[in-house]
Amino acid sequence: MLPGGSAANAFSTASPLSLSAKIKQLREATNAPMMECKKALIDPEVDGDIELAIEHLRRQGSAKASSKVAGREAKDGLVGLCISDDSSCGALVKVASETDFASRSSVFSNLVLAIANKAVEKEEVDADTLTSDETVQKLFEEAILAIRENLSIADVRSLKHTDGSILAGYVHGTTAPNVGTSAAMVELAWINGNKKDIEKAKEAGKKLAMHVVASKPQYLGPSDIPTEILEKEKTILMDQLADSGKPQEVLEKIIKGKLNKFYSEVCLEEQPHVVEEKSPKVSKVLKSLGLEVKRFEAVSIA
Repeated sequence: MLPGGSAANAFSTASPLSLSAKIKQLREATNAPMMECKKALIDPEVDGDIELAIEHLRRQGSAKASSKVAGREAKDGLVGLCISDDSSCGALVKVASETDFASRSSVFSNLVLAIANKAVEKEEVDADTLTSDETVQKLFEEAILAIRENLSIADVRSLKHTDGSILAGYVHGTTAPNVGTSAAMVELAWINGNKKDIEKAKEAGKKLAMHVVASKPQYLGPSDIPTEILEKEKTILMDQLADSGKPQEVLEKIIKGKLNKFYSEVCLEEQPHVVEEKSPKVSKVLKSLGLEVKRFEAVSIA
C-alpha cells in the first residue's frame, strides 16, 4: 500500500469473510493479480489471514515479479520534488519505469513522491544509498508487485540551504502533486545577507525554477563553464571568422559578442528570464528583488 498506513487496518473483522471477499480486499490493498491473491490466502502459513497474506505477497509475489522484470530496460518514468517546510533542504528524484502507462498510475506517482520525501531526510544522498534504504526497498517491492515492471531510481539531486538563503522548486507536467515529467530546484540568497520578505523570495524562486525547466541552463554563470568547454567554443568561433579578412581588433569584438550570446544560452544568470514580462536577464530580475541565485538542480525524464 503506497504510501503510509497499514492496508490491513482497513479490514473489518466483525464477521467472517468468504474467500472471494478476502481476495477482493487483498487485490484492493496490493494491486496484485487475482490468482496470486488467492494463492496467498490459501497458503497453509497464511490460512486466510489478510495481514499475513499481504506480507506473503510482499515476500513471495514481489520477489517473483522482480525476477521476471529484472534486466528489462526502464526508460520512462517520473520526477518527484520534495522541499522541507522551512525551505532549508530539498530533493529531486527520477524513478524509471518501462512504459508510460505504468508511470501514469497512481501507484507509481505515490512511489516517486515517497522516495523524494525519503531523500530529503538524508544528510547525503545518491541513487545507490537511497536504493539501499530499507524503507525505499519496501516501497519498491510493493510497487513492482502492483505494476509488474522493472523500476529503479535513475537520478537523485539534493540541495541544502546556507545561512541567508532558501530553496524553491517547480514541477512540470504534473501527474500528482509534486510529481511530473520534469522539475527544478533553486537556491536563492539575499544580497548582503539582508534577509527579508521570505514569501516574495519563495515566489521569485518558483518562477526561476519554472525558467530552469523551460530554458535548461547548463551552468550558473560564465565563470562556472569548464575551461576546456570555453576554449573549444572560442576555437570554433575563430575558425568561423578565419577567412573574414577583418582586422584583429574587429575580430575580438565579434568573438566577444558571440561569446556573450553563448553565455546567454547556457548560463542561468545570463539567460533572458522567460517567465518575466519582456524577458529581462535573470540576474537583473533577481538583483531588483535584492536576491541572487547560488545553485540550481534540474531533472527530466527526457
